[in-house]
Amino acid sequence: MQPARLTAAGDLEATPDPRRRLRAPGGRLVLRASAVAAALLAAVPLVYLVVRVAQADGSDIIDALWNARIATLMVNTVGLVLAVSAACLVLGVATAWLLVRTDLPGRRVWLVTSSLALAVPSYVAAFGWIATTDLRGFWGAFLVLTLCNLPLVTLPTIAALRLANSASEDVARTLGRTRWRAFIEATWPQIRPASFAGVLLVALYVLSDFGSVALMRYQAFTWAIQVAYESLFDRTLAAVMSVVLAVMGIALVAAERRLRGAQARMGSTVAARTAPVPVVLGRWRWLAHGGLAVLAALSLGVPLGALARYLLLRTETSTSVRPGDLLADTLSTVGLAAAGAAVALALALPIGILAARFRSRLATVTESASYLGLALPGIVVGLSLVFFSLNVAPMLYQSIWMLAFAYGVLFLPKAVGAVRTSIVQVEPGLEDVARTMGLSPARVWTRVTARIAWPGIGAGVLLVALTAMKELPATLLLRPTGTETLATSLWRLTSGTAYAAAAPYALVLIAVAAVPALLLTREVAGGRRHPEETL
Repeated sequence: MQPARLTAAGDLEATPDPRRRLRAPGGRLVLRASAVAAALLAAVPLVYLVVRVAQADGSDIIDALWNARIATLMVNTVGLVLAVSAACLVLGVATAWLLVRTDLPGRRVWLVTSSLALAVPSYVAAFGWIATTDLRGFWGAFLVLTLCNLPLVTLPTIAALRLANSASEDVARTLGRTRWRAFIEATWPQIRPASFAGVLLVALYVLSDFGSVALMRYQAFTWAIQVAYESLFDRTLAAVMSVVLAVMGIALVAAERRLRGAQARMGSTVAARTAPVPVVLGRWRWLAHGGLAVLAALSLGVPLGALARYLLLRTETSTSVRPGDLLADTLSTVGLAAAGAAVALALALPIGILAARFRSRLATVTESASYLGLALPGIVVGLSLVFFSLNVAPMLYQSIWMLAFAYGVLFLPKAVGAVRTSIVQVEPGLEDVARTMGLSPARVWTRVTARIAWPGIGAGVLLVALTAMKELPATLLLRPTGTETLATSLWRLTSGTAYAAAAPYALVLIAVAAVPALLLTREVAGGRRHPEETL
């Protein structure tokens, strides 16, 4: 029925249908144009690689592709990605289940300890393991990357379990299913999208990580690309390997999309959910406590213990660190990370909304393009933006704006995933009701969609800021002259084997990164409110 309004003369006058206003071609055109523009900006590194490869001789490209070393690097990289992703999926889902669906005492404490691993940079964790053990090679890289990335699966799975409807699992139990089979058949389809989204971030991070694989002396693609750029000065070989890495990243995104499937929405968001009855662990709780304690000791205890050891050594050797320099590096780290998170959010909003609300090839392409930055090593993204700034915007070369843009491109997938999954959780019917009440599209967004989706979107912004604080390769290339962050100062001191002097920077970096990690944990621990509670 066409909505109407009362005129000054007392007559009823038909008003334009607000639903048609939002769904008019103009509104969709703006959203699609914004998403395409954001995707093109995110694809700047790929454009750089295409230009670099196109300028190379054809025989050199063929030689690089058919090099036996490329095959070895691909096997090594794919093996590491699969192993870390599988381990994070199993351990992350198991940890989330223990913290949400059981009567395990001290669950909030374990949630905090299991999340703080996000605050430890992988290269700091690798340094801690090297300083205390003889672990090297594949198993060293596998252990470090699994421990550092495990919260990327645990946290979204916890959030999904809190939103999941347990009534279907109860029904499966009454039909004679075992607890394990009831979980797989009824609950897993509901939490699978969130778990696989976390696994995708883990896989892309492993694909692009350089610090830990270099310290563990494991020959992966990122290590070979860094060597080709810095030591061999073979830009063609490095560009070809980067293109291969980008293709692998696109394949990962496509595989995750197929495995994710259509999100199971078992029960309406506005319908009452049955509170799950906690599983009584009994004597198994001690085994659960032991497993979580082992994970905390390995992910936090080892790197922090190694840093504490060097901090004591600094005291014994009277190695001095200027508090003013430490404070300046801390402030620049926080400021640049916040700017990068703002850029990532601005780029992610149109892409995430388009992916959540429209099933089209354009939505698929723009979302896939947004994941390219995380699949490439930081040095490739840094060099591409140096190329871009010198040729397109010289005034931005070595400015904080270009570095913030680099953070936005590098960690855009984290923001896109948060926006998409958060918008999906908003029932379209709620937006339709708001439109029939005469609200404009902008008011519908601010009063309904954004209010419901903001907790998840805010968590994604925190995750981007947290990751940007630890970024190293692109920061080394793009930071303005005279600007240092905690990560670059740490790298400078450790490169000169001044490990005792580097320890305070590493500890402050972990402490600063722990703040968004704890805020992220608080968001998950508090649980997402149901949509009807926000209206």
